Amino acid sequence: MLASSRSPSHRPFGARVKAFVALTKPRIIELLLITTVPVMFLAQQGVPDLTLVLLTCIGGYLSAGGANALNMYIDRDIDALMDRTSQRPLVTGMVSPRECLAFGITLAVVSTLLFGLTVNWLSAWLALGALLFYVVVYTMILKRRTSQNIVWGGIAGCMPVLIGWSSVTNSMSWAPVVLFLVMFFWTPPHYWPLSMKVREDYARVGVPMLPVVASNKVVARQIVIYSWAMVAISLLLTPLGYTGWFYTVVALVVGGWWLWEAHALQNRAKAGVTGAKLKEMRLFHWSITYVSLLFLAVAVDPFLR
Repeated sequence: MLASSRSPSHRPFGARVKAFVALTKPRIIELLLITTVPVMFLAQQGVPDLTLVLLTCIGGYLSAGGANALNMYIDRDIDALMDRTSQRPLVTGMVSPRECLAFGITLAVVSTLLFGLTVNWLSAWLALGALLFYVVVYTMILKRRTSQNIVWGGIAGCMPVLIGWSSVTNSMSWAPVVLFLVMFFWTPPHYWPLSMKVREDYARVGVPMLPVVASNKVVARQIVIYSWAMVAISLLLTPLGYTGWFYTVVALVVGGWWLWEAHALQNRAKAGVTGAKLKEMRLFHWSITYVSLLFLAVAVDPFLR
């Protein structure tokens, strides 16, 4: 049950501030910024204007933070029933639903205006589109209806690469499209291992994440398929002329290691391994390292060509 009946006297100021920050899901936004800033270096083919980088990061944080707050507002009923979300601010009552809704809408408006007035309006519309896609298409429509929720809902998380490019060039090109597709195929094999770990949570609230409705063997096979597509697409930047030898080497090494881990998970699933021995979280943790190293290579490559 939601603890939204807390009185103001039981909601100290410092804890309230932390709760509003928590509404933005800072750790997730860190990952979004990791994919935004390197693309700005690629678009500039060097060091972009640092003020522009700062404004883009602030705008991106506010936009994604607004989306995450609105996501928590919509999902507050199931968050209260899931172990992994039981300490979120709306569940504990540290923030009321009305406050959360107002906070999310405010961040959405402020971020759009900040992008439009200080960066450019193409970036503003892309950021707003990502926010609306995450809140409406993923959270409100897909999440509770289909096991393909994270596949298509993950499009919102792919948008920062387009925003990073457009913030520098005020246009689009094939490079951000390729990186968009890398993130599109990265998202399911990144999130499904975590869903495998907490499948009971999702099953309890009726959210049909793929590991809830399919066996480990089926999920692992899907992870391998998406992983191969992701690695193959990541190698397109060089033949298209956007990157050189350094990016190619990094993409091959980290992509090869990803595929090793993905196939190892599939082999364990095929063998009927369950519980801790399945080691599904190995791929989840590696997925974050993978995307960090790949996009670091995106940023460094222009200086080595």
